[in-house]
Amino acid sequence: MKKIIIAVDGFSSCGKSTLAKDLASKLGYAYIDSGAMYRAVTLYFLENGIDPDDPEAVDDALSRIEIRFLRMNGENHTFLNGRDVESDIRQMRVSAQVSKVSTVSAVRRAMVRQQQAMGAEKGIVMDGRDIGTVVFPQAELKLFMTADPDERTRRRYAELQARGVNISPEEVKANLLHRDQIDSTRADSPLRQADGAIVIDSTHLTREEQLARALALAIAARG
Repeated sequence: MKKIIIAVDGFSSCGKSTLAKDLASKLGYAYIDSGAMYRAVTLYFLENGIDPDDPEAVDDALSRIEIRFLRMNGENHTFLNGRDVESDIRQMRVSAQVSKVSTVSAVRRAMVRQQQAMGAEKGIVMDGRDIGTVVFPQAELKLFMTADPDERTRRRYAELQARGVNISPEEVKANLLHRDQIDSTRADSPLRQADGAIVIDSTHLTREEQLARALALAIAARG
């Protein structure tokens, strides 16, 4: 069967990363977490005092940033300039700033170039917020994930609790809704359902049910 590009877009904590990873594993495809790339840039900005509103500082910082992924013990790990930052980029201080950093056009252009290079040979599943609209509008399969805000809050809160993060459900929900608002209204590559994308509402679906649905669509798209 031919190799294809699968774009998975959607809101935070809808299960898109889990679905994308599972789908890539089933198909033997590479999995690219575009959100982790923006988180890595955000972490670099925070650690190095880069002001996202300073174009010169941003351009200089981007020239110093190298992001790559490695599979370790069956899991994807994000490396920033050779350092494993998978745990660091999931911290709330990064979550609180990543949507703002992601609105910077220079950041988006730099990440899109890297993402398109990663998908040049096809055979990838990439998740994010503008994969089907901007990065790979020609993707053979586009999925758009959504879920009820309360269910998204429950999932994100459980994930943070498992990591030992001290935060209230109310704070988690506020962060998710704030990110939704920024992601959906930014001038550059806003979050929206791509033309031809198939919606999967994961509110009442198990992980296995989501995968089964997506896998059937992927097999059909491969021809």
